[in-house]
Amino acid sequence: MTLYEKLKRYNEKGYSSFHTPGHKCSGFFDGSIIDLDLTELPDTDALFEAEGIIKEEETLFSELYGSAASFISAGGCTLAIQAMIRTAYSPGGKILCARNAHRSAVNAMALLGIDPVWLYPKGTKNYTGRIDPADVERELEACPSIKACYITSPSYYGEISDIRSIADICHRYGVILLVDNAHGSHLAFMKENMHPLYLGADMTACSLHKTMPVMTGGALLNVRTKELAENAKEYMSLFASTSPSYVIMSSLSLCAEYMISGKGREDYLRCEEEVGILKKLAAEKGISSPDGLCDPLRLTLNTAKAGLAGESKQQEFFHRHNIECEFCDGENAVLIFTPFNSKKDFDRVRSAINELGKNKAKEVCRKSFTEKPPEKVMTLRQAVLSPSEKIPVRDSAGRIASDTACPCPPGVPLIMPGERIDEDIAHRMEKSGIAEISVIGKL
Repeated sequence: MTLYEKLKRYNEKGYSSFHTPGHKCSGFFDGSIIDLDLTELPDTDALFEAEGIIKEEETLFSELYGSAASFISAGGCTLAIQAMIRTAYSPGGKILCARNAHRSAVNAMALLGIDPVWLYPKGTKNYTGRIDPADVERELEACPSIKACYITSPSYYGEISDIRSIADICHRYGVILLVDNAHGSHLAFMKENMHPLYLGADMTACSLHKTMPVMTGGALLNVRTKELAENAKEYMSLFASTSPSYVIMSSLSLCAEYMISGKGREDYLRCEEEVGILKKLAAEKGISSPDGLCDPLRLTLNTAKAGLAGESKQQEFFHRHNIECEFCDGENAVLIFTPFNSKKDFDRVRSAINELGKNKAKEVCRKSFTEKPPEKVMTLRQAVLSPSEKIPVRDSAGRIASDTACPCPPGVPLIMPGERIDEDIAHRMEKSGIAEISVIGKL
């Protein structure tokens, strides 16, 4: 069986999609889009030397997000993150980086030789947590060599950090604020604009394909000031393929048109209201979600509190309701909504919530990855470039990681390159389904 056939057979199962991509395979694009698989030609412009239609499209996105400049990525949010990290790079300078950073940020820092100052999220009892502005200020006060602060908001579970306060603190110390907003491209179009660029972030990496009608791999780098935007495209080209997909870029074009027309905003506001109703229902049934400000289009259900624990049991339950979640971690199920979910999709989630609410059980709290910071033995770059070997995770305690160990989703490392693996981390990796890990070989 080919991958093509496998994908077609999966679609025939008819699950409601509460995962990426945001278009939900709903028919937003017609079948002729594949005919646009072209390349750089006199009529089609060139992504990294844009002077024509691509430059015009980027200007439309700049108007939508209120940026000084917006740059298209056909290489996903990863490319935008890499460019942000490169922008922040300065010899001898440091980056204050939230520990729940995606592996793409970790890899970029390793390649550039940046040794981050880790910043640990707060309130990670069941989730990946938010960044406390007071912690940002404390670290900036203690380490004057920090030139940039890098955080992830929203978190994979939907938690939104206090971007406005963090941005104010960073700017007071002359530090730029970079936000991995991969899962929050739609936040600019909610009742309350919660997009980090609007709230003061200097650069945001926005993975439009996750929550907007864009094909997988379509993303934006949004920049607040012309000064920071000056070299941004050059930095993107440093990491990017020289053959960007015109199919992906054309889907971004259709998304921009949809949002500018006004219909997109109306659809997203309506979706926000409908998801709000489901969140209220879950709360009434005693099914807990993260506290505080959260993504309006993301529903995180603590199914363990409702007597449903374990990834396989979660998946079996939701598949019985013809639902495919974005992510199940054994205690929580994460569902992503967009306007391209149908009424039938919403009805299926409502039915699942009502069934979950019939039984209550003691809440199972997943250990936070921040409780005991691993021992750092060498820098990211030293570890990544050192000779390594792959061994079973069960035998890894005491060894030094040479790569990130990431359950994906959410792509948040349990161990960073250069850190020593202890028994607890090894156990968590096994529990997350990671069977092998690369470790430093004989030095």
